[in-house]
Amino acid sequence: MELIPIPTETYKLGFIGAGKMAESIAKGVVQAAILPASRISTSHSRPNRCSAFQSFGVKILPRNQDVVEESDVVIFSVKPQVVKDAVLQLKPHLTKKKLLVSVAAGIKLKDLQEWAGHSRFIRVMPNTPAAVGEAATVMSLGGAATEEDAELIAKLFGSIGSICRADEKLFDAVTGLSGSGPAYVYLAIEALADGGVAAGLPRELALSLASQTVLGAASMVAKTGKHPGQLKDDVTSAGGTTIAGVHELEKGGFRGNLMNAVVAAAKRSRELS
Repeated sequence: MELIPIPTETYKLGFIGAGKMAESIAKGVVQAAILPASRISTSHSRPNRCSAFQSFGVKILPRNQDVVEESDVVIFSVKPQVVKDAVLQLKPHLTKKKLLVSVAAGIKLKDLQEWAGHSRFIRVMPNTPAAVGEAATVMSLGGAATEEDAELIAKLFGSIGSICRADEKLFDAVTGLSGSGPAYVYLAIEALADGGVAAGLPRELALSLASQTVLGAASMVAKTGKHPGQLKDDVTSAGGTTIAGVHELEKGGFRGNLMNAVVAAAKRSRELS
């Protein structure tokens, strides 16, 4: 059976689950003018979650079934432990003409496809900086998902940051790097700020400088295309302050520790999934 293309100009988007990630995605889509809020819907039993979506125009429908029936693209944004029940309960309405998407961590495409009864499914893995439009997102296509489907999802999730495509077998490593990585960076920012305080800076100034320094350095890597080692060398003059600091980091195994953190988180992801 030939799949019916999603109507690019008029399609509707629905969220099963109305948590923070769904809110970030929906808000990004609206703010980027990819879809008007009137073509986005969700459902939730808690008034505060409904209000969060209604505040920028998203429709609240009585039941998840209503969301599915109204939508061409359905995003499952629920906790991993309940995604199976959510898909199975809605299975009679998850026809092949609908593009299904899951952002549930650790849930494999083969299971999602089995529960839904078809393979027009895309697994997407954003990270928490989606809340400020700076997510690092990876997607993998199910068996029946088309290139047109992939382009549509890339556009939707591109509204909350950058999006790449990868084989699903790499998703545990993705979890270790971009999924868990924000926590490593938060620790680094906190430590830099503490170092500033130890060197005599007021706490507020130290934290402001630390966070902006990390943001600026990341932007340099992303926007210049230069290797981070080259950018590091550009800052590090002979016998200067920076090489003294880099020397201390190397004595503490800074790079090895970060590498170990990514590998440990990836291993744990494999164990959990």
